[in-house]
Amino acid sequence: MTSTTKAAAHARALEAILIPARIVPVLTIARAEDGVPLARALVAGGVNVLEVTFRTEAAAEAARAIIVEVPEAIVGMGTVLNADDLRRARALGAQFAVSPGATPELLDAAAAGDLPLLPGVATASEVMQAQARGFGLLKFFPAEQAGGMAMLRALAGPFPQVRFCPTGGIGAANAAAWLAEPNVVAVGGSWLCPAADVRAGNWEVITGRCRDAMKSLRRG
Repeated sequence: MTSTTKAAAHARALEAILIPARIVPVLTIARAEDGVPLARALVAGGVNVLEVTFRTEAAAEAARAIIVEVPEAIVGMGTVLNADDLRRARALGAQFAVSPGATPELLDAAAAGDLPLLPGVATASEVMQAQARGFGLLKFFPAEQAGGMAMLRALAGPFPQVRFCPTGGIGAANAAAWLAEPNVVAVGGSWLCPAADVRAGNWEVITGRCRDAMKSLRRG
């Protein structure tokens, strides 16, 4: 199997995870001990695909604990910036990785590796660079700041087969509208679990917010 073919297979596998999920919460966990109760709160609310970002010192420990103690959760590692981060994510036991951008080095490493990557793009050139290596499912980031739905619709013209997971500026007020776009498989965002609720341990509030969001999307 060539690296391009492998990347395409990974994209299909990742799409199978994201389509039923609809929402992927982006988790920046400051305290490792918050990881497991946060994951349990999200899963209890019907949200089981989680992106734990490599933005804090606690991220790896929190992700490892979630993977072991919350088996219902499908954990991906976010803010993957290079091949080393990709290897770290795989070693932790993550099921996928997410990047805010897409350097040639990272794309090549992911295409040759075993861990599905959702690379970030914001322009047509970046879509072309990813697509040339077999990546047909991409993170549109930062979604609102990079042109919003108008930009996504513009990209659909020259890239009809490419699918996106928009992230950045998406929340309760506009998630359903983004998901209604034909080239969107899921959306990412942090609105389900604000930092203040995590710090305070407001797990029931987070669960309730997740339930409301999923109900709203089903009605839509």
